[in-house]
Amino acid sequence: MKTAFTKDYWREFQNKNPMYNSIPFPPCYYFCDNEKDANDCAELVQKGIKRATTHALSSLQLHNEELPSVDDIAIITDWYGNPKAIIKTVKVAIVQFKDITAEYEYIEGEGDKSLAYWKQVHWDYYLRELSDHGIQPTPAMELVCEQFETIWPLKK
Repeated sequence: MKTAFTKDYWREFQNKNPMYNSIPFPPCYYFCDNEKDANDCAELVQKGIKRATTHALSSLQLHNEELPSVDDIAIITDWYGNPKAIIKTVKVAIVQFKDITAEYEYIEGEGDKSLAYWKQVHWDYYLRELSDHGIQPTPAMELVCEQFETIWPLKK
């Protein structure tokens, strides 16, 4: 979702961080599938609390999306496409749902930061996301665990 506002946001970032001048305009997206969670996650990213996100590998494959990779840059928006932060991917791993750890879950930064909360919320999300394609989540389903750092705005 490229808007004049996100392009201005990117230009401002590049003006203050010239080492990124050679990088083309990055992808823009929000987290989650509803307004409240998307806006909450964007705020957590801005604050440097949310430092990871987890994709269902099968969903990325269904949508012909590339796997994230280290050094990817993205603009995180709220539900309406307003830019809130720029992130840089620092680590990517494929992990089965059943093997997600409390340490990993904690850096996602959502809810009460408990593993039980993470598993319930993400199971429900994957159920909604995958059922449209006739796929049911399983404890053995592969997830793409993407860790990132917020590089703009800088935390104060």
